[in-house]
Amino acid sequence: MPRGDKDKYTDKQKRQAEHIEEGYKKEGVSTDEAESRAWATVNKQDGGGKKSGSGRKKSSSSK
Repeated sequence: MPRGDKDKYTDKQKRQAEHIEEGYKKEGVSTDEAESRAWATVNKQDGGGKKSGSGRKKSSSSK
C-alpha cells in the first residue's frame, strides 16, 4: 500500500478527518497542513485504520 492511501480507514474515520480538516481551514491553515493534521488527529484517536474486533489484545491501561 503506498503512503497516503486511505483505503484502510472506515467511512466514519474518513468523515471525521474531513470535518477536522474543514475546521483547520477555517482557522487559516493551508490545505496540505490541514489534511495532515486531520489524519494525525484521527490516528491519535483511533490508532490508525480498520482493526478487527474480536481477539484484539487489550491495552495494559485498561486493567
